[in-house]
Amino acid sequence: MIGRIRGNLVHKQPPDILVEVGGVGYELQVPMTTLFLLPELGAEVSLVTHFVVREDAQLLYGFIDERDRALFRQLIKVSGVGPKLALTILSGMDSASFARCVQRDDISSLVALPGVGKKTAERLLVEMRDKLKDWLGQLQTELPAGAEKPGEPGADRIADAESALISLGYKPADAARVVASVNDDSVSDSEELIRRALKSMVSA
Repeated sequence: MIGRIRGNLVHKQPPDILVEVGGVGYELQVPMTTLFLLPELGAEVSLVTHFVVREDAQLLYGFIDERDRALFRQLIKVSGVGPKLALTILSGMDSASFARCVQRDDISSLVALPGVGKKTAERLLVEMRDKLKDWLGQLQTELPAGAEKPGEPGADRIADAESALISLGYKPADAARVVASVNDDSVSDSEELIRRALKSMVSA
């Protein structure tokens, strides 16, 4: 089982990244909360991972820290929650925010995420309540030094952001609408645009 990967980050197309280790490129899917903390292309990155083997695919998921991976592993044990939905949940909120939702019985924030209906949200609150009580206050979500990103062409930035939201389960029309509503001259790259769009959707 692959538990950690360290190498050069050579490609980012949310939610997929490619990390080269010793001349071998590993494809990983990462939640947006991890992607926002990744360094520039070409820099070294270290991620903890979760390896899923299915009949039709072998999938590697990457996380910036142990707590996010632990939450992912707990989420996929919940009935009706698979890796894709768990990745969507962790893209909409980090593990500390999820813990707060559970402690506050905040169903509305959970059902705002694509693929999470009321019954699934209620099941998540019940099954996860006893597993997250020690998480609050333990996470640091600051961007690493030097994480400023160069500007991207506007059309590419919008297309990348819409594509990332669609891959997380949002409808194309909704993705286009929200991206357009949060895009302005202060947005420097697609990751910032995705961050704003996710925040807008979850808080809507």
